[in-house]
Formats: sequence, structure tokens, C-alpha cells
Amino acid sequence: MRSTPQKATREQTRLYNSRLVLKLIYDHGQISRAEVARLTHLTRTTVSEVVEALIRDGLVEEVGVGPSAGGKPPILLNVKDDARHLIGVDLASGEFRGGVVNLRGEILHRIALPLHSQDGDRALALVYRLMDELRALVTSPLLGIGIGTPGLMDPLNGVVRRAVNLDWQDLPLRDLLQARYGVPVYVANDCQVAAMAEYLFGKNKEEDNLVLVKIGQGIGAGIVLHGRLFYGDTFGAGEIGHIAVVENGERCRCGNRGCLETVASESAIIRRARAVAYADQGSLLRRLAPTPDEITLQTVCQAVEAGDEAARHIVLEAGRYIGFALAQIASVLSVRRILLAGSVTCFGQAWLDVVREEIARRSLSLIARDVEIGMSHMGEDIVILGASALVLASELGLFTPIAG
Repeated sequence: MRSTPQKATREQTRLYNSRLVLKLIYDHGQISRAEVARLTHLTRTTVSEVVEALIRDGLVEEVGVGPSAGGKPPILLNVKDDARHLIGVDLASGEFRGGVVNLRGEILHRIALPLHSQDGDRALALVYRLMDELRALVTSPLLGIGIGTPGLMDPLNGVVRRAVNLDWQDLPLRDLLQARYGVPVYVANDCQVAAMAEYLFGKNKEEDNLVLVKIGQGIGAGIVLHGRLFYGDTFGAGEIGHIAVVENGERCRCGNRGCLETVASESAIIRRARAVAYADQGSLLRRLAPTPDEITLQTVCQAVEAGDEAARHIVLEAGRYIGFALAQIASVLSVRRILLAGSVTCFGQAWLDVVREEIARRSLSLIARDVEIGMSHMGEDIVILGASALVLASELGLFTPIAG
């Protein structure tokens, strides 16, 4: 049932104005009070009151004077990058990674702790250890903690509904961390927060719609529509890794058969490469690793770069399955920009070309022609930055995530 709009209270109006002014200063860099008033349509008195409050809070500072238009030169304002620190954490890879981040998305300190196949309570204990070490590195007031975690999430309540690899089910991660560290904590799926990182800190910020597909140990998408993160009614928007793409295919860890992750993820590519190495002792894949079981994604990348046909076939077939899934996204959402991130993007242009070809083959030509498929350039820090963006969004209003 849709909620009935209510008149804003005075406190809500004050918060709205504060966030509006802060976001404008954040986005524009150095800007005068008069220009803020002109762009926001707030009165100069209101802008002055808001700015003074932001200066008292240490978030904004005066940074000199601007050019005069005939009268007194305007005083310029800027957001203090280190006025607050944030902690961003990535729990979606083979190690737990985190960083201390400032308000501009600059990672000041990084820590990575190997997971070593730990799950359940031991994985949670490793989260605590990572957080303790990061907290000790924070030198400004801590605004909050952002977490990107694998699996199906309830981001409104901070509950990990199901994370198969970590053996977490209905884990109240947000409440556990808030009780331990005493600051706001925000938790979302790693692919969703990665989309936030690209939207807030990435290139081409003029686009309001974006889909970011992260392909690593798992496969998932984060969806930004009209400048807002789209979770879906049941918070599962973007769970494309468990769409069945092979009829009666291999059993997936989720219990179904033929899921996209069984044929196009990092683990699927490695598994197929190891099978080739076992079957052909003379193959380049076999020669590049001490044993087939020690073949990694980097081994496969080396083999592809060296022109090995078996490795190339594995990689391009995985790319075709990704293209199949993206064709469905492009057709359903009709977004202009789809970005690819994660470890599997190491295969570069040949893999990307196959993805594009498959989208063109399986989509309406007008849709395929208009969609831009590219690589994210944010690297392995994308989830850490996205988790930090989640805090910036929720605490300072610099981005507006919404479940809907």
C-alpha cells in the first residue's frame, strides 16, 4: 500500500536544506554563498544559516575569495575532505578487505585479511578483527561504516538473508556492528554498492541510469535508476548470477541447475581450465602451473595472451553467456550504460567484444545499438568505495539510495 504524503516538519525542512547546500558545495567544489542561493532557490538568509552550521560542524570551510562582479569579492566555500572518515569493507572475495576513506572517496589506509575458507562464526570473527584494525587507523570523527557483502540482503534492516559462501543466514550484521562500534552501519549486496561507487566516484556522472555487473566468484548487478539505487520490492534486484542459462546444466551452489555462475564466473572458468589441463598434459594451461589444481584466473589470462586456443575458447564461451544475460537487462530496463567490473574483466577486449556481439544478437537492434557496454576502471577497490558511498548517502545525503 502506498504511503500518504505528509507535510514536512520544521526539522525535516532544516535537514533537507542542509543536505541540499552541502551536496551543492560538494559537487561544485569552491562556490560562494550567493551562488549557492541562486542554484538552490533558497533565500540568502537561509543559505547563510545553513553554511554557518556546516562550518561549526567542521564539514565546510572558507577557502579564500572569488572574482568580484563589481562589489565586494565573494568568500568561497569548500567541503573539508578529511572532516570525517568512513570505513568501507568488502566481504565478497577470497579475502576480507577494508579501507579508511575520506569524504572525497580517497582511500587513506587499506587492510586485507585472508579468509582461508572460514565461514559461519569464524568468518564473523574475522570481520570483527578487520574492523578493529581499521578503527585504530581512523584519525578524524568516524561518520559510519559501510559493508558490501555477498548474497541476498535486506539492506533496510542490515540483515544478510543468505550468503552461501560464508554460511550466513538471517545474520543481523548491521545490529552486531553498531552495538560493537557505536556508529551508524549500512550493509548492502556487494554488487549494489559497487554500482554506487561508479555512480558517485566514477566517470560519466551526467548519466542518471546505470547498471554495473560484477563478475568474480559470483555474478550480480547493481542498478541505479534516476539517480537512485534500486533494490527491488524483495531486495533481490540484480541477482542475475542465478538465472538459469543452460537447460539441465551443472548443479549450482544455490541448488538449481545451469545458473549463469556455473558457466561464466571466475570459479567456472578456472574449473574448466583445470579440466583441460588434466585431459591434455601438453597443453599450455598445464605447462603454466605446477599442477592443474594450482591453475588460477591469472594462469588462464596468461594462456589467453599467449594465444592458447583452449583457454581462449573457455573465456569467449563465458563471455557469450554474460552477453546473453546482459541482453535481458538491456531489453527490460532500456538503460544506456552497462559497466562490467570484477576479476573476470582481466580478459579484456576480446572477451568484451564477445559480450557485445551476444547482446546485439539477442536484443532488438534499436536497443542494442543505443546501449553502451564498457569496463569499470575503479579496480579492486570498487566495493570498498561503494560501501563508503553508502555511508555518504545515508549520513550526508550526497547520494540517495532507495529500495523500491
